[in-house]
Amino acid sequence: MPVRGIRGATTVSTNTRDEIIEATGELLTEMIEANDIDPEDVASAIFTTTPDLNAEFPAVAARQLGWTFVPLMCGHEMSVPGSLPRCVRILLHVNTDKGAHDVHHLYIRGASVLRPDLSNSTHSTAR
Repeated sequence: MPVRGIRGATTVSTNTRDEIIEATGELLTEMIEANDIDPEDVASAIFTTTPDLNAEFPAVAARQLGWTFVPLMCGHEMSVPGSLPRCVRILLHVNTDKGAHDVHHLYIRGASVLRPDLSNSTHSTAR
């Protein structure tokens, strides 16, 4: 079975543990639903935050969803001048037979500006 990358991003209004976990959990839940993902099929996940977010590891949200045996990694995005602040990004590696055009990448909340071409799809929500 091939592995596909599924991307997602969201934003938080403040650098707090609760907001990071809540926003990440919301995004993960929407990614799971939009792509009909079984956690058993997730090979690994990479979570990044912009450097202004450091109150919690966003991967905690995945653990709270029961992803006990999925390898997870967190890191910071590059600090590019003018880039979107307070942003959490996710890259899921999922074992799936779906084709590249059948995968739904989600950009929600303020992160919808990152990929407006995808944020207007039926599986993305811009807030």
